[in-house]
Amino acid sequence: MSSPVLMWFRSDLRIHDNTALAAAARQGPVVAVYLRCLPHWQRHGHGANKLDFRARGVAALHEALEGLGIPLLHRELDDFAEAPQALLAIARETGARALHFNHEYPLDEQRRDQAVAAAFDATDLTATGHHDAVAFAPGELRTGKGDYYGVFTPFAKSWHRQLTAERLALRETPAPQAPLSINADPLPPPPELSDKTADTPVPARFWPAGEAAAADRLERFLRFRGRYYQRQRDFPAIRGTSELSPYLALGMISHRQCLQAALTENDGALAEGDAGLVAWVNELVWREFYQHVAHGFPQVCRHRAFQAHTEQLPWRDDEAGFAAWCAGQTGYPIVDAAMRQLVATGWMHNRLRMITAMFLSKHLLIDWRLGEAFFLRHLVDGEFAANNGGWQWAASTGTDAAPYFRIFNPTTQSQRFDPNGTFLAEWLPELAELPAKARHDPPRDLLADVDYPPPIVDHKAARARALDAFKGLTSD
Repeated sequence: MSSPVLMWFRSDLRIHDNTALAAAARQGPVVAVYLRCLPHWQRHGHGANKLDFRARGVAALHEALEGLGIPLLHRELDDFAEAPQALLAIARETGARALHFNHEYPLDEQRRDQAVAAAFDATDLTATGHHDAVAFAPGELRTGKGDYYGVFTPFAKSWHRQLTAERLALRETPAPQAPLSINADPLPPPPELSDKTADTPVPARFWPAGEAAAADRLERFLRFRGRYYQRQRDFPAIRGTSELSPYLALGMISHRQCLQAALTENDGALAEGDAGLVAWVNELVWREFYQHVAHGFPQVCRHRAFQAHTEQLPWRDDEAGFAAWCAGQTGYPIVDAAMRQLVATGWMHNRLRMITAMFLSKHLLIDWRLGEAFFLRHLVDGEFAANNGGWQWAASTGTDAAPYFRIFNPTTQSQRFDPNGTFLAEWLPELAELPAKARHDPPRDLLADVDYPPPIVDHKAARARALDAFKGLTSD
């Protein structure tokens, strides 16, 4: 029997359509490896919901690999810097001569993988990275000047124009292999979190983990909601989105599986055909765009604005305002309902992510990085590139950013996207007894006996303050 080959799982917790796993299986019998870096992840802001979902995803992966005869070895690390020596030790223990993994694109992950590759090369072992989470490796798609795209629309046009069937071809699932003399490690205990992120994770029933759960969500979305996606996705009281973001963030399903399913449902097309399906595919392209941005513009991985001149913004130090925003006590019902949904479920509807992010960064003129960190701590789908990209868009500091003068009126947004106040009543029970139309901007006389705060800021005054702040910037 040939020497075993290591497969290092990270944010690709699946056995189907996994580029690195397929490559490892072609080279020899596979030994799977998972390195849990809880202290590192916590220092970088990941909270209980994401870490719990990840742990349950690893448990599902463990079971799936067991069915293929592939042992899964676990190691506990404090920091990414320990990864090279941990993997080399496993290679020595198992007699493996090669390692395969799928690339991750934020800066810390790139540096970790470069260190692993260098360590393996120095000992005459091979470490091979694969581009699995994107259709195009960062840098493959460039502007006419040879630069990384900093605007989504031309990126998307180039993506569709250059996409081939081969890039969307599903990778082969490994066949069951003969038993190895290497035993799988028992599953590690549930994550023990430091005080900083010691929130209680949301119930597992909200987000069942693993490939089967992801495939079920995809199938149900395309069967019942996909064709209505464009019309319904902005209405938080309607279950109109796919709710696949947590599974994509940790690779319990691949973008290829999603796009192949969309192709089947949309008569072989991605950029044209059913408007709902085309709009959903567009969101998958957005996810890839932000991965390219994280790689091509590493300043965003260093807590910096994509647009350098916006670093001059005079953000306000407003602890009380930030606390009210976090707690869903701003006096703007749509903002408060959204924030309560996030804390209670580990997820927030995409339209509401835009509204709440713009409220913090524009109405309160509080540094978007504080909101970005709060979201990452609570989101079960917390993923750096998408979270950072969305926050910088809302704050008008990032790629494709909303023009600085675009400042959502929360009340108007509420009236437009929750016209009957259904979502507001669900998450703000103190307002549920009010007339539906009054929930968006409750008159003070109707709140005499209701424990709900008045607005912490006036929309018109806050808008004027934000406009003045942006107008005062100087660009290079």
